[in-house]
Amino acid sequence: MQGPATPVHEGTQPAPEGGAGGLPQFDMGAWPGQAAWLAIFFVIVLVLMTRVFVPRIGGGIAERERKISGDAREARRLKDEADAQAAAAQAEMAQARAQAMKVAADARAKAQAELTAKLAEQEAKFAQAGAEAEARIASAREAAMSHLDEIARDAAGAIVAKLTGKAPTPAELASARVG
Repeated sequence: MQGPATPVHEGTQPAPEGGAGGLPQFDMGAWPGQAAWLAIFFVIVLVLMTRVFVPRIGGGIAERERKISGDAREARRLKDEADAQAAAAQAEMAQARAQAMKVAADARAKAQAELTAKLAEQEAKFAQAGAEAEARIASAREAAMSHLDEIARDAAGAIVAKLTGKAPTPAELASARVG
């Protein structure tokens, strides 16, 4: 067996005499310098963050919030305006509908009045025509009734002459009257 030997590979060198081998971060002698550099970089990053980056980001966020709230206010205003216009249009439509119904009712009433007047006029004409016709019928009936005796005598004489072959005398025809 061999003694404790440190293996050496190509490209590596053994630790210097009296030095601790390994990573320099774990070398306690280098810690104060590393702590100083950590503090310097921390202060630089802190200053950059507080003076440059955070204000820019905050300003962007604040600007975005202002824009969003402004857009929301504008949207509310436009919505209110649109609602008002819709209400006005609806009121106009209701008013127009009421006016149209009034015009239609007036036209219907006027047409009904004209129809009633024409109907009354036609009924009067028909009544007058009916009365004239009844008067003509009554006149024709009376004329026919006044000639009825004469027509009956002539018809009876023609029947007797046809049946007997001999024409009756006017005295015979007058005596044959039943009525």
